[in-house]
Amino acid sequence: MTRINTNVSSLLAQRNLAASNDNLSVRLQRLSTGLKINRGADDPAGLIVSERLRTEIAGVSQAVDNIERASNVIATAEGALSEISALLISMKSLTIESANTGAFSKEEIEANQLQIDSAIDSITRIANTSSFAGLKLLNGSLDYINQGLIASQITDLGITGVNFGTNSTLPVTVEVLNSAETASLFISASNPAAPTTILSSVTFSLAGTNGVEVFEFVSGTALSSIAFGINAVSDATGVSAITLNTSGIQLNGTAFGSDSFVSVKKLDDGASFNTVDALNGAVVNRDEGADVLALVNGNLALGDGLDVTLRTTTLGLELSLTSAAAQTLNTPYQFTITGGGATYQIGPTVNSQQQIGFGIQAVTANNLGNSIDGFLSSVKSGGDNSLVKGSDAAEQARKASIIVDNSIDQVSVLRGRLGAFERNTLQTTLRSSQIAVENLTSAESDVRDTDFAQETALLTRAQILQQAGTSTLAIANNTASSVLSLLG
Repeated sequence: MTRINTNVSSLLAQRNLAASNDNLSVRLQRLSTGLKINRGADDPAGLIVSERLRTEIAGVSQAVDNIERASNVIATAEGALSEISALLISMKSLTIESANTGAFSKEEIEANQLQIDSAIDSITRIANTSSFAGLKLLNGSLDYINQGLIASQITDLGITGVNFGTNSTLPVTVEVLNSAETASLFISASNPAAPTTILSSVTFSLAGTNGVEVFEFVSGTALSSIAFGINAVSDATGVSAITLNTSGIQLNGTAFGSDSFVSVKKLDDGASFNTVDALNGAVVNRDEGADVLALVNGNLALGDGLDVTLRTTTLGLELSLTSAAAQTLNTPYQFTITGGGATYQIGPTVNSQQQIGFGIQAVTANNLGNSIDGFLSSVKSGGDNSLVKGSDAAEQARKASIIVDNSIDQVSVLRGRLGAFERNTLQTTLRSSQIAVENLTSAESDVRDTDFAQETALLTRAQILQQAGTSTLAIANNTASSVLSLLG
């Protein structure tokens, strides 16, 4: 049938040509943008998946940046602590040199004190000026804030990390389960004729945590004289002595904890000279102390003498109990952490599981040291532990040396914590996050990016179809002109 009012062939050719044009436009768009999905109509499900993947990529990528910045902060703080450590080591040499009073004059010791003063000032200055992009690092700005701490119970509190979660504060309860103890022995040296003296000559070695000394006493020596001789070298042995009237002498370790011990070995057959257990009187020659065992917020904490250490995902702290508190059972000691510290966002989602709290205590001179031996600021001129205070320079040097040792330990431990945090937390998380970025990007690319090999092939096909469609439409449009031959 031949018609001129309706050209169905032309309509078919137009529709297919339009489809070919649309297909060609899609290929050109994908090749020009490099994206397989340019709008929701291209692939609704794929768009949803790719947008979620893009969100995760953005979060993980920012986490990588956060970790790298945190590492820079830690490196800056550690570099400043390295300088402080070098100053403390130089101070250690000066205190030991000053104890050599038989070879150094008073003026030389005073010169050493001037160097120590300068070093202490430098330590405080470094602590106050060390910063990263305006963030103070070592002056206590990144330390945690607490309230309700009672000095007669807990001393030298150091909070290393807190995860507050959705809470603004964190209450802390410390309860002693087993008390801390010092090592203890009794010397029994009864003399019926003179109860306060020893019956016969004796030679014995006394060993403690700090070292060993040998003592030799003749018969008739007063127990008080023996105790005095032991106490004279207690700093070298770590053992002190108390005269117990006519019953003998009590030997005590000068420190609490399982590392503390008292050992007595008789080197001859001194009559009636024995060491006995303080509890039941059994003959023994060695006793050891005990570490405190405590719960912190229901978690069993590590005890070391009077010191308590806790490491959990919620709370990390180090504290020292007073001797009275460490020997009082089932009595809760409480305080509250109200804020402070440094929070590092190391994950792609803002929640407590992907945040790390880290505390950096102040390392100024008035914070280095401890409440028992003294703080570093007391070693300066005019302080109670300065080299030139009083007439006994050697004793002052000993006190100053102990404080410097404690300060060196504090700085070293802080550097170690910073290093462990950077290595075991930041660096491992950084590597896993970088791998996650790679895998997420690959997945997002599979869903959204153009496959150029496929699209160029489809572009060639679309171009051919467009050209064929155009030719076909031209032929279809010319078919009606054949009617003219019938009207000839």
